[in-house]
Amino acid sequence: MAPYESEDSQGADQHADQHAGRSAVRRRAARYVVPVAVLGVAAATIGLVPALADSGDPDLPKVTAQELIEKIAASDTEQLSGTVKIHTDLGLPSLGGAASSFGGGGGGGKGDGSSADPKTKLTELASGTHTLRVAADGENRQKLSILDDAAEYSVIHNGDDVWAYDSASDEAYHAKADQASGKDQKAEKGAKGAKGSGVPATPKELTDEILKASGDTTSITVDGTAQVAGRDAYRLQIKPKQSGSTVGAVTVSVDAKTGTPLKFTLTPASGGAAVVDAGFTSVDFAKPSAATFDFKPSKGTKVTEADELSTQDHQGRGKAPEEFKGAESLDGLNVIGEGWTSIAELKLPKDSGAAGLASGTGSADMPAEAQNFLSSLGDRVSGTFGSGTVYSTRLVNVLVTQDGTVYAGAVTKEALVKAADAA
Repeated sequence: MAPYESEDSQGADQHADQHAGRSAVRRRAARYVVPVAVLGVAAATIGLVPALADSGDPDLPKVTAQELIEKIAASDTEQLSGTVKIHTDLGLPSLGGAASSFGGGGGGGKGDGSSADPKTKLTELASGTHTLRVAADGENRQKLSILDDAAEYSVIHNGDDVWAYDSASDEAYHAKADQASGKDQKAEKGAKGAKGSGVPATPKELTDEILKASGDTTSITVDGTAQVAGRDAYRLQIKPKQSGSTVGAVTVSVDAKTGTPLKFTLTPASGGAAVVDAGFTSVDFAKPSAATFDFKPSKGTKVTEADELSTQDHQGRGKAPEEFKGAESLDGLNVIGEGWTSIAELKLPKDSGAAGLASGTGSADMPAEAQNFLSSLGDRVSGTFGSGTVYSTRLVNVLVTQDGTVYAGAVTKEALVKAADAA
């Protein structure tokens, strides 16, 4: 990681990370373009967030922001286990039946994949409150479990194997680690959530995402101390210098002894509760038992192999609805601005149903639940660009214009309209 000054970060990886983020937005725009862009981008920004109530302000030696960031970078924590609580509040209305209308969910029916498939299951972390149990023992052993009242979902990476198991449906998903180089990379990365190389699920991963994307548009300071999960910690505060961003501040509580981020909070510029809170409620840096990473499906458990799902995908499973046929061939994506106020601009295909999206009604062929969902998010706007609809959350906003152009970013509605006018 590049060195940082006391007040400003000098993220050398800023442009590379922005490019990766833009690619993710482009891929998600393939299905029900706006709903998935709004939800998908917001889910990706889980890599920005958390904050759980802890008390106490321990008396620790003074450190500068640069020293604290260097402490995070130098942290060599390879082994840990603990419980993480994540709460995400994007301000979205309840999806209800619209969730399945948007093409998500694995389902357990014949030819409908596996409910244990990590590619869809882990997106549940994008909303609501979840309790996770995480464990890591080096590069080759990680486990992440999502705990519900009466069920548990786990992703386990143990050597050459990646397993996912959904106790509610008694279904399992299996992939070989070498398959992670292709389509099943998400599965292995999901299993590595506790270590920091996959789906952002721990404060360490969330912090890494923020620091890598920070540049000279960012102010970074030390904001006192705290106690998290019974451990003394420093508070690192990260704020945009630019106006127009929907991000207010990110606060990271860093373990004073190990340099491991223990808690991560993103608050919106509009004020109010955090958009996402995530932090350890308990943590142990001892080596987890080897049995933690053992998994063998029980007799009667339905097991789906990764290559089976790959074959189903080639046969058409999970394709976009007819009104969005062609959405997978989006025009080149352009980025307007930099830093926290970057806006992704892309052109939708002519047969993507852009007119309905721009009017806020969706397509006539779109399920009623999906149309109602769009209407609840949409706000009609106009300018020199013409007219369109802004679909809003507390963090990510998306503007679709009548000519089929999409502008999206963690910026205000006014910033999107200004970008469309300038373009």
